[in-house]
Amino acid sequence: MPTALITGSSGLVGSAAAARFARQGWAVLGVDNDQRQRFFGPAASTLGTRAALEAEFANYRHYDADIRDEAAIGALFAEHAGGVDLVIHAAAQPSHDWAASAPFVDFQVNATATLHLLEMTRRHCPAAVFVYTSTNKVYGDASNALPFVERDTRWELDPAHPYAARGIDESLTVDRSLHSLFGCSKLSADVMVQEYGRYFGLRTACFRCGCITGGNHAGVALHGFLAHLMRCAVNRQPYVVIGYQGKQVRDNIHADDLAAAFEAFYRAPRAGAVYNMGGGRQGSCSVREAVALAERLTGRPMDVSYDDHARKGDHIWWISDVGAFRRDYPEWDYRYDLAAVAESVHAGAVAAQSAR
Repeated sequence: MPTALITGSSGLVGSAAAARFARQGWAVLGVDNDQRQRFFGPAASTLGTRAALEAEFANYRHYDADIRDEAAIGALFAEHAGGVDLVIHAAAQPSHDWAASAPFVDFQVNATATLHLLEMTRRHCPAAVFVYTSTNKVYGDASNALPFVERDTRWELDPAHPYAARGIDESLTVDRSLHSLFGCSKLSADVMVQEYGRYFGLRTACFRCGCITGGNHAGVALHGFLAHLMRCAVNRQPYVVIGYQGKQVRDNIHADDLAAAFEAFYRAPRAGAVYNMGGGRQGSCSVREAVALAERLTGRPMDVSYDDHARKGDHIWWISDVGAFRRDYPEWDYRYDLAAVAESVHAGAVAAQSAR
């Protein structure tokens, strides 16, 4: 029986991966101490998801450990030395604004803890595949210098630009831009994951993701825009659109599709791989368009207001070009288009409301 060690296993991405591999008969070692609740409050807690995983899968074993604790992480890897086939690092502090309020904590969670995991993988299970959930924020706001055209409901890239048809690929610079402290900590980890592949020969991948979402997303104002928006729509709460007239564009990928990409990489791994990963053109929407989606699903208008002050370093337009990953893994494809993603998030918001 193969074994996967998954950090952030009660979170959106980690739980999708845990469920995927557990259903296939893997032994899954989940590491999560509900740090998301400490970051963002009770509405962001992932304890319910942890309980659901433990109830459904006898082959899921949970460790309530802090990934910043080098001794605890070392003991976990030593306990399973040579027996871990796949490490999925999905734990993170994921918010721009929160990072600025606690930069040391942000760096410890996002960068230092990633180094702990890489080094323990190298020491105790060097044959394992290591997958890192990175972010498009490693590019900073470099994409904001691209030529945009204003449309009725969204900003759009100039059709003549090479990125316009399929989105932004891995050629975009990570230098000379405003990253936010969150972007800096994630880029530090991203480069380290690459280096453990290139220098030590570990089979590692950085998936630089756009907006990941799904029914298990505990979205809050500081992180998880589509899930937070949908919760506001379902619960009849006001929603504040921040900056860019609500025309900023994001590509949304369902966590299950991302977990499938992780599995594809595991089946044919490389050393030091880097992939942009998101919903692409088919999963893209502006905030205004997302509001319209939520209103159609709930059957009523939302209480929406606008704040003209954009978040510092926020993207005006981001659509991920997933062409590099598709060329390497042609068997992978999306199961969820934008409508299906929105329906999943809506169903999750309804379920969360019913559970209150």
